[in-house]
Formats: sequence, C-alpha cells, structure tokens
Amino acid sequence: MELTKLLDASNVAVGVDATDKESLIHAVIDLIEGHPAVLDAIGMREAVFEREATMSTGVGKGLALPHAKTSAVSGVVAALAVTRAPVEYASIDNEPVRIVFLLLGRQDAKSQHVRILSRISRMMNQEQTRQAVVSASTTEQLLAVIREAESHLN
Repeated sequence: MELTKLLDASNVAVGVDATDKESLIHAVIDLIEGHPAVLDAIGMREAVFEREATMSTGVGKGLALPHAKTSAVSGVVAALAVTRAPVEYASIDNEPVRIVFLLLGRQDAKSQHVRILSRISRMMNQEQTRQAVVSASTTEQLLAVIREAESHLN
C-alpha cells in the first residue's frame, strides 16, 4: 500500500511543538483521532503507548515509527508529523527525532503492517528525503516530498 494513499492534509502536520516523547506521540495520534477508520480513540492511544513501552520506535536518523496493531481501528490509518525542534525519543542511535510516522492497523493485517513500515523505512533511509521532509514549511510541501520520494521506490 502506498503512503500517499494513506496521507492527506488532515493527517499531516508541519512544525509540531512537543517537549518530550509522550507529548509528541499524543500530537501525532491527535491527527487521526477523527478518522473514519478509528473505532475507539482511547483504545487506539493505549495500543500505541503499550507498543512503545515494549521498545522505543525511535529507529534512528531522526525518525520515529510509533505503530500498533489493534481492534481500535477498522483498517490502516497513518499520520505524519515533523517537529519544529528535535525531540528526545530514546531512539536506537540516541539521536532526537524530527520526523514521526504513525501507523495503526488491524491485528489480522500483520503482513500489510510490516510492508508499510518497511516502505517508510526505505524511503526515510535516504538523507536527501529526510532533509526535504524537515525543510517542508507546509503540509502541501511535505506531501509533495513524500509523493516524490515514494515514486522512486516503485
């Protein structure tokens, strides 16, 4: 599944102000709270934080991929946020994050979930893409960067 089909101006944010990991995760979850596929907003939040408690989703290079498989959603839901300033996140490389992709999916869609996370990781592994993402000043610019980067994956 392409990221550009999961993301639009309603679930993308640029210049997010967060002072710590928890407030950052809450801010990204807020982007999808009203999404039609969200069946249980509280359950969704709990699933993301339960997953985060098992191991940090700060994957390095300024990127975090909070995610969960949960019955609180009826399908795949995603959000993307770029912070105004770096946020400490307990990442595997001990670097703060600026880019946060949130992914939620049903418990019975494990392979799809893994494929999407892999797609995000491959795209964000490119230094040029990460720089373009953090340099975007509007959601429209950010979505254009993602479209362009994703077109090179296919």
